[in-house]
Formats: sequence, structure tokens, C-alpha cells
Amino acid sequence: MDTPFSIGKVPVRNRLVLAPMSGVTDLPFRQLAFRFGAGLVVTEMVASRELVFNAAESWSRLKGAGLTPHMVQLAGREAKWLAEAAAIAEANGADIIDINMGCPAKKVIGGYAGSALMREPDHALSLIEATVKAVKIPVTVKMRLGWDEKSMNAPDIAARAESAGVQLITVHGRTRMQFYEGRADWDAIAAVRDAIRIPLIANGDVETVEDAHDILRRSGADAVMVGRSCQGRPWHAGVLAGHAGPQTSEIPGLVVEHYRMMLEHYGPEVGVRHARKHLGWYLDRHAPDIAGEAKAAIMTSKDAGFVAEALELALSSSADASARQEAA
Repeated sequence: MDTPFSIGKVPVRNRLVLAPMSGVTDLPFRQLAFRFGAGLVVTEMVASRELVFNAAESWSRLKGAGLTPHMVQLAGREAKWLAEAAAIAEANGADIIDINMGCPAKKVIGGYAGSALMREPDHALSLIEATVKAVKIPVTVKMRLGWDEKSMNAPDIAARAESAGVQLITVHGRTRMQFYEGRADWDAIAAVRDAIRIPLIANGDVETVEDAHDILRRSGADAVMVGRSCQGRPWHAGVLAGHAGPQTSEIPGLVVEHYRMMLEHYGPEVGVRHARKHLGWYLDRHAPDIAGEAKAAIMTSKDAGFVAEALELALSSSADASARQEAA
């Protein structure tokens, strides 16, 4: 799991990849994940047309801050905007461009992007071809098994994408219509492995080291992508790759550091709001016994200083209680 592989000519230090998750894998989250040993971290989905037209949020999502390799995921419906956005990303330090054909969110498919593209393979291939022609860096595609169980067309689209010059495919082992329900079908990803020669990343429901090895064995993939299992523990991808995560006693300080990184990245007012989902995940994972009133105060306060102090106190108290239980 901790052995390198390559995407085109771009080396990746191990086979654990942090999934692009909109609203989650912003720059502070990716910086922590990479620090703790994730092999590759992918930006949040960047809307291609909005990037071309200089939308501030798209430019914020594009930032790599020295993380290497810098993999930027783009979403869109029109070849013109995807190609122009890919060229902009390359000019601003991207090492790899990933095309989003997997997002199941209603907002994204409502614009006929993300996994909606799997219903129109010919159109999807026109987007891929335009993006590949627009840049010199590797282009990859992230997709699902298909739109629904009657159209499991990932192997065909993957093979056509490889012929168009794509250098890696990532497959989430669900259809769009499954959203995140049920279990990801790791065995079904193997049909994509049989259809392509380029590297394959398998994604979906990987929680443990055993899961990571099992999804590789059953799918035939070259690497593993983890997403939701990293919420509340950005170090988790590195742990799955064989690196040490933080000690329990270190978690409170690390969480407060993450909080302050978000305030710096977004600015205090916006950062307080953006951080709340992360604080909720941290508290659920690492301080599950926190009193409801105390949790509500942390989650709703606009006072960053209070939040940092209360958060550290809650997590430290929980860590101390765990240490006493282990000693007993």
C-alpha cells in the first residue's frame, strides 16, 4: 500500500488517495491529509465555467500551496469551458487534471454535469478529448459504475477515455441512482480493470486497512481512494497507507490547528461557518459523550476564540477519560 505509482509521468508516493469532496477537502484539509501521509490529495470540484470567469470560490478551490502532485478536479458540461479551465489550472501549477463524471448531487446533475454525463457517453467523450488536447499534463476521469443498474457502462466509457488519452480512471463502486445507499460493489469495478491498461483507482466504503487491501484484491485496481471515512480524521488516508496517525493526546491540539487554518484560509467570518461541519465530525468521533448544550455552543458560536478553547477542552476531557479507561 505504501509503494509509489505513477499517473502518466507524474509520480505518486503511495497508493492511498484522498477523494475530492465538495465542501470538505478544501486546502487546510488537504494539507493535513498530505502531512500525515496521503499519497495524493485532490481538490474540491472546481466549476470550469466559473473558473474561466474568475469566480472567487473557484480560484480558492484551485490553490495547491505547494502540495505535490497538485491534482485539480474540474466539473462542467461544455467542452469549451472544461478545456479553458484545464489550461488555466495547468498555468497555475496543476500537475494533473481530473474530470468529474461521478458526482451524484442534484445540483450538479441538474446542470447535466458530474454523473449525468454517464447517460451521454458520446458527449462525455467530446469533453474528455477537448480537455486532453488543451493541456500537456495528465488528464484523469472519476466516474461511477453507471447511471443506474440498467446502464453499467463504466467499462465502455473507461476504454473510450483511455483511447482519447486519459491516463487514469477512478471508479466509485455505486451507480448514480444508488447515491451513497447500500454498499459499494467492489467486484463490479473489476470490469473496468479488464477494459483498460492504464492505472485504476477503486473508491467506495473503505474504512480500514483490511478494506483497502480487499478492495484492491477484488477490483484489481492499482490504488485506493478514500473519502467519507476521513471526515473527522484527515490523517486517516495516511494511516491506511501505513503511516502513524496522531496519538489520542495530540488530537485536541491538531483539531484546534485545523480550525485556525480554516479561519486563516477563509477569513474569520466565513471560516467560522465553513468549519462547523468539521467540528461536528471531530466531536462525534473523538468526544461522543459531550453534553448536548456544550456541543451546541461550540457549533453555533461566532466567537472563534471561545470555539477553539471549548473545542480543545471537550476533546481533551474525552481523551483523558479514554486514557483512564485504558489504564484501568
